[in-house]
Amino acid sequence: MPTNYFLILLLLLILFHFTLPIVKFDYSPYNYLGIVLVLFGAAINLWADVLMKKRGTTVKPHLKPSTLINSGPFGFTRHPMYLGMLSILLGATIIAASLVSIIFPLIYIILMEILFIPIEEQNLEEAFGSGYIDYKKKVRRWI
Repeated sequence: MPTNYFLILLLLLILFHFTLPIVKFDYSPYNYLGIVLVLFGAAINLWADVLMKKRGTTVKPHLKPSTLINSGPFGFTRHPMYLGMLSILLGATIIAASLVSIIFPLIYIILMEILFIPIEEQNLEEAFGSGYIDYKKKVRRWI
């Protein structure tokens, strides 16, 4: 599940920050922007999760969805939960302010693009056909 990859990468980010900081940047108060990104990421994840549960569709990318949601956070990103987790990782990177931290959001993007997004988008296209294709034309994958 994407959440497992996210949690592992977040833990590794924290671990590497304290054990291998390589280069540390301390641009206070600018690193507090990371808190904003973490809060945004948590909010968009919760918003998307509530909307999916309310509409009775699955949050698991390998299962067939029952409803195409194109409102709320789905109105500006096709994958708000992935964007939310990425935002949290980026926020943690800014808060940590160490060079090694930046690899973890990049790894997360690569993993989602390879392991989950193609399967999820194929399932959505099979389930909703032209409705999903039209949605894809209007709404970007990430932002």
